[in-house]
Amino acid sequence: MLARAAALAMCSFAAAKTVYFEENFSGDWQKRWVSGAPAGKEMGKFEVTSGKWHVDEEANKGLTTTEDMRFYSISAKMNKKASNKGKPLVVQFSVKHEEHQYAFCGGGYLKLLPDKLKQATFGGDDEYNIMFGPDLCGYDVSHIHLIFNHKGENLLKDDKISLEYADKNEFTHLYTAIIQPTGEYEVLFDNESKSKGKLIDNWAFPKEKIDDPEDKKPADWVDEKMIADPADKKPEGYDDIPAQIPDPDATKPEDWDDEDDGEWEAPLIDNPDFKGEWEPKMIENPAYKGEWSPKQIDNPKYEAGVQLANYESMYVGFELWTVNNGTIFDNILVTDDADYAKKQGEELWKPTKEGEADKKAAWDKENKPETPEEDEDMDDMDEEDEDLDEEPEKDEL
Repeated sequence: MLARAAALAMCSFAAAKTVYFEENFSGDWQKRWVSGAPAGKEMGKFEVTSGKWHVDEEANKGLTTTEDMRFYSISAKMNKKASNKGKPLVVQFSVKHEEHQYAFCGGGYLKLLPDKLKQATFGGDDEYNIMFGPDLCGYDVSHIHLIFNHKGENLLKDDKISLEYADKNEFTHLYTAIIQPTGEYEVLFDNESKSKGKLIDNWAFPKEKIDDPEDKKPADWVDEKMIADPADKKPEGYDDIPAQIPDPDATKPEDWDDEDDGEWEAPLIDNPDFKGEWEPKMIENPAYKGEWSPKQIDNPKYEAGVQLANYESMYVGFELWTVNNGTIFDNILVTDDADYAKKQGEELWKPTKEGEADKKAAWDKENKPETPEEDEDMDDMDEEDEDLDEEPEKDEL
């Protein structure tokens, strides 16, 4: 009986989640967040708003950038230090780029920061553990950043996590990063997987093996896979075939006068017998040795058994440069439970997603000015009305 109770207790402990930080910007949010003012930067002001259009005014309130062409800095201390040693780390939050247009430009990433952070001067030069979130500028720069600090060096993903055309709009989207203690990761966009794999394969963490810097390709190494067939010879007279010939179907016009117009010549056409510059056929190279690569040796920087992306974080913060205002951050979550993060996303973000398009359309109808085309159409209609109102002129008697 005692053994069974102990086993149940252990299962309950293993299943227990840890929420390091959760924020929906309700209540006294200002008491939890500290604005930063790094030296020499023109800072913008964060406010908590639900934006111009929203599904639920209270639920959709979030941290909002309010000025164009500004730096932004703000941070909050987590409820407890987030250590992902031996367990998952999940970072999740929503972003709404309300002013998103073709020329929109603004970062939207959250940073997890160590306990040495000085919140009052928090800026771009401060060391962070993880930086995660969207980076948008026009339609050329559109991807999700997931950057890890490794011994003072910020490691970007080898290939970008790109956003599709349909992902780049003014609606609220949910971003989730899951880092496993096994060295695997997954990035989700709107609760759908965008990228997953092994950290060691996608970031420049020290690999177990590296190229031997002393190993050089031998001078006699043959790496040409195909060569020209030495037995293939150019046919006799090949170069004598002209690229163009007189059109055999052309005839001199009846009104052509040799004396006035000069000697008539048929127009040139492409020669169907012309085959271009001669080249011998290619054959497999019998001396080919394959693609050369240096031999692999043990990497002296590799740390066997060390968990990648293993951090102790004490703060979350936004440190941004934005060209356009109107970005709203909400529903920030740092936990060790991916299932809980998904549940929160479904409950807090999904209702907003499902109703935003209609709310935006209604707001546009009431608030957006008419387009120039609409103005011209209205002017034409007014002119037609004026013409109808005028009395026809009477003929003079």
